Amino acid sequence: MKQNEKINCILNYMNTLFPNAHCELEYNKDYELLIAIVLSAQTTDKRVNMVTKILFSKYPTLEELAEAKTEDIEKIIKPIGTFKKKSIFIKEIATRLVKEQNGIVPNDRKYLETLSGVGRKTINVFLSEFYHVPSIAVDTHVERVSKRLGLAKMNASVKEVEESLMKKMPKENWIKAHHQFIFFGRYHCKAIAPNCSECKLKAICNYEKRKK
Repeated sequence: MKQNEKINCILNYMNTLFPNAHCELEYNKDYELLIAIVLSAQTTDKRVNMVTKILFSKYPTLEELAEAKTEDIEKIIKPIGTFKKKSIFIKEIATRLVKEQNGIVPNDRKYLETLSGVGRKTINVFLSEFYHVPSIAVDTHVERVSKRLGLAKMNASVKEVEESLMKKMPKENWIKAHHQFIFFGRYHCKAIAPNCSECKLKAICNYEKRKK
């Protein structure tokens, strides 16, 4: 199967399974989304939504969040794990956005890279979701699915997976495909015991080939 045919096959199947794939983090403001993404590292979106609902209710403005005590933030986000480190990130992000950006999260990748706890994946998710900048954020699900479907080499780094997907996939599909790959990896192509028997992509799947 040619590369273009393979991509179309994958995207068509994803559209069938998840036609409305979207970001499941709940937010109302730009900084709420950014902080939610930072909190989502090594935990579930559902758990993040539980703590951010309380966090943003107690501190309804960025200024109030910047002035909050780190230990008070810790108490709220404790259920998500690594809460001590993340509470420091939250306060530092809020403080810098207030002082340096008038409380606005800019559409500026270089600036976002300087914020505590904000890495490439976080930036890609934020920019694509809030500013609709074509991006592909590679988390564990996207990485696993991409490698199993032969869209990236098995030994590729996260950055290399991202570059490979951007090269092979039409730019207009990047944002939606990112969410679809997450859903596919989360509910079907799981790390352990993937649902291969019902998958229509098993003919081109490296995981299926290794099993045989």
